[in-house]
Amino acid sequence: MNMGSPDLPVVALIAGPTASGKSALALALAEKHRGTVINADSMQVYADLRILTARPTRDEETRAPHRLFGHVDGADSYSAARWAIEARAAIAEAQHEGRLPILVGGTGLYLRTLIEGIAPVPEIDAAVRSEVRALPVADAHAALAGADPEAAARLNAGDTTRVARALEVVRSTGRPLAHWQQQRVGGIAGEIHLAPLILLPDRDWLGARIDTRFAEMLEAGRDEAKALLARTDIPTDAPVLRAIGVPELRALFAGESDVVQAAAAGALATRQYAKRQYTWFRRQPPEDWQKTDATEMNVRMHLIETKFHI
Repeated sequence: MNMGSPDLPVVALIAGPTASGKSALALALAEKHRGTVINADSMQVYADLRILTARPTRDEETRAPHRLFGHVDGADSYSAARWAIEARAAIAEAQHEGRLPILVGGTGLYLRTLIEGIAPVPEIDAAVRSEVRALPVADAHAALAGADPEAAARLNAGDTTRVARALEVVRSTGRPLAHWQQQRVGGIAGEIHLAPLILLPDRDWLGARIDTRFAEMLEAGRDEAKALLARTDIPTDAPVLRAIGVPELRALFAGESDVVQAAAAGALATRQYAKRQYTWFRRQPPEDWQKTDATEMNVRMHLIETKFHI
């Protein structure tokens, strides 16, 4: 993920695991340097969940322009490709207004798609997709082992989504997914100078923040979870229903757990998610992407500001 020439327009990027303080830093940067905060979190796009996805508050949204937060209905399908198109437009809007675009979030796939581009996989035949998605994951993985053995060996046999994707691609296009992924189109790396800062705070510090924050979110987010779960137009496999906090509150409402158990389950799920994000942001981005374990706002501000020489 190339940072681009320093002569190109600057785009700041603040990334890292959940609860690491990304949003507060992005807002402080936006207030100080006339920025626009652009969401790069796959759950914060949903209108149905403000509290449980830790979206910026309405007060915070009045302090600087915010884009791509809460603009997708929970019943709608959404993808990294759609987000990348919208993020590109939001960056262009900020630049046109003389504002600093500030990408902030923890969804590595979104960021990679925007910066590097997306594999040009042809549209999947609808009949093939339906047939593949109807298969039990064990059968789909067995079929994948015959059609694309490299993908089958690489993927977890129980990963329903990725196994189905790899199988539908090879069946529909006649070529394995890896073939298409060797190519990338639509990335903005060559059009911007990226100023990234990855927050990787001490894991004990992060875990304590997660425990405290989730307990508060669970209590404050009951009404929005009830409203979401009451909707009958949302598919049972919709991503919004997998947002951390929703399954835990569903179990609580159904009498399958109590408040203490729900809080513990949600905090554990959040810690596990943060661990995966931590690993991704430590290993995947280029070496020249600046990383920090600092938790003090002034240190973080100094690090990101030196990236674009303000």
